[in-house]
Amino acid sequence: MKVRIKFAKSGAMRFVGHLDVMRYFQKAIRRAEIDIAYSEGFSPHQIMSFAAPLGVGLESRGEYFDIEVCSVTTSEDMKERLNRVMVPGMEILSVTLLGERAKNAMASVAAAAYTVRFREGYEPAFDWVGRWAVFYAQPAIAVTKKTKKSEVLLDLKPSVYSAIAETGEDGIPVLRMLVDASSSGNVKPSLVMEAFLKENGEELSAFSLLITREETYTDAGEKGKRNLVPLDAVGTVF
Repeated sequence: MKVRIKFAKSGAMRFVGHLDVMRYFQKAIRRAEIDIAYSEGFSPHQIMSFAAPLGVGLESRGEYFDIEVCSVTTSEDMKERLNRVMVPGMEILSVTLLGERAKNAMASVAAAAYTVRFREGYEPAFDWVGRWAVFYAQPAIAVTKKTKKSEVLLDLKPSVYSAIAETGEDGIPVLRMLVDASSSGNVKPSLVMEAFLKENGEELSAFSLLITREETYTDAGEKGKRNLVPLDAVGTVF
């Protein structure tokens, strides 16, 4: 049986890299006494698959990983047992059962939603909310991406599905962005913001942005019609 687990990552835990997060959950699952399945062979390991890894320093309310289990209790019971062994900054949000034909978490990712803010003291010198609509209305968002051997000119516009700048409920300007997060076209919000600032005569500092991944989506559409739904929407509560 395949189970999909949704979790949030915040606070100091946002500085923990993907491999350490994976090791953390391996230990947490043992402590929570989840009946996880192990691979065969001389070095058995827990059967686990994470969705798109989150960059170091980013918070998230929509991270996912799948596990194979030998038995289950209920969604609520497994959620509570895992949350009892979580550290501050990690929270289990949902546990759902997947069908046998469901793709694993990594192969399912199609898009991700983010909120982007500027850190206090790192805001641009211009009215960035006012200028964002003009920037996004352009037919192309050209960026130069450096690789190990060369530089590649890319157009990010087709991969930025929506991007709205507004003033949040707390009075702080925020950008809400939905982007391609698939393996073939993964877009980082920081790259879009770098292009935006550059066009307005400023550079992006490494400490300028506060980025939160709000949700990770799969495409449940048919015949080329995109229908983005959260990764846990394809599972069932048990």
